[in-house]
Amino acid sequence: MLGYYLRLGFLGLRRNPVLTVLVVVTLAVGVAASMATLTILHAMSGDPIPHKSDRLFAPLLDIRPDDGVDSEPEPPTQLGYRDVVALHEAGRAKRQTAVFMISPVIDPGRPGSPPWFSETLGVHADFFAMLEVPFVRGGPWTADDDRRAARVVVLRESIAERIFGNEDPIGRTVRIGTQDHVVTGVVKEDWEPLPRFYRLIAGPGPFAGIEETLIPFATAIEAEYEQQGETRCFTTVGSPPVDGFQALKQAECVWLQLWIELESPADAAAYRDFMAGYVAEQRELGRFPRPDNQRLHSVMEWLAVNEVVSKDSRLQTWLAFGFLLVCLVNTVALLLAKLTARSGEIGVRRALGASRRAVFQQYLVETGVLGLAGGLVGLGLTHVFLWLLARQSDELELLAHMDWAMLGTTFGLALAASLLAGLLPTWRASRVQPALQLKSQ
Repeated sequence: MLGYYLRLGFLGLRRNPVLTVLVVVTLAVGVAASMATLTILHAMSGDPIPHKSDRLFAPLLDIRPDDGVDSEPEPPTQLGYRDVVALHEAGRAKRQTAVFMISPVIDPGRPGSPPWFSETLGVHADFFAMLEVPFVRGGPWTADDDRRAARVVVLRESIAERIFGNEDPIGRTVRIGTQDHVVTGVVKEDWEPLPRFYRLIAGPGPFAGIEETLIPFATAIEAEYEQQGETRCFTTVGSPPVDGFQALKQAECVWLQLWIELESPADAAAYRDFMAGYVAEQRELGRFPRPDNQRLHSVMEWLAVNEVVSKDSRLQTWLAFGFLLVCLVNTVALLLAKLTARSGEIGVRRALGASRRAVFQQYLVETGVLGLAGGLVGLGLTHVFLWLLARQSDELELLAHMDWAMLGTTFGLALAASLLAGLLPTWRASRVQPALQLKSQ
């Protein structure tokens, strides 16, 4: 019977074409508005590295003075240079890397191609394996390159083409700042983990910018590049201001990020114990005056702590679904009008022996067919809305893309919305009294 009802449903689309179009368009607009905002929210709140996000952690230490001025319970969201070096050299994790966001000048050394300020990360060699960075040529530098602050560089694919054209860049040199760096690898252009959790604080934002070049952390420190991002210094009253790069390295200032990868999530407890022991050792040297306040955030915890998905974004999504609810109310009214016009047909069916259940099933299936039509139109409108949103900013351009999950959700939402809206009209249709309808004919 389902196949028969489906055939009747598709044939029924041609009945009362004006009402059919109004139902489909009303559903489509409501679904498109809600799905466009939900797609953006889905991209913003997604897991950027789902198969290992529970094994990647950002350690935080609280170096603030215990003077009662700063009552924020959470420690600073970055680390100082001394602590980054100490935690990294301790080697208590499977992999670990500092993240130092800088913007040195790149000179391509080609006529007609002027120098530019690049978005560059100073990282350790573990960065590439930790984040599973894909290469099209070559590969990362070595741990030995980290130790000796080698002048090496990994380029993004588009930057390699910009500098070297179609030539193989591996082993060739690039002028970064005042130093020549040897190219060891080229990263695939489409490598874009979103949100960019690894440089959430010291960078242009979780959905903005791309890393054009990557160089060893020690090399960036040795070159004394200016950090791009927030720097917070915690000094006691009467202390001299921090002046110069070398002073910044030794001061109680936070300006770097550290990420670690553990063998399993269960190892987090042992690393927390290590952090507590490190703080206790440093406290004996006069540092960390506050009570223990360490944190070890996994990737998803880190995104939540830093409110990557803002309250405004969530509110906009709820408002969009509120608009969908308004569309459903209007759809109910349109379906009531559409089925009321067929009361005579329903009365004849009931008089010929059709049960209320059969009538209810038939017209609910027809409502589902309308929902599928609304889903198809809504899918097209969703892409239009996303295209318009993508024109608003570079960040939205990265987010305004539908994946298969959102595609299926669009059809599912349209079908569920139409069936929900059709419950009352269909129930009313199944309650038609055949005697009254036949008498009125």
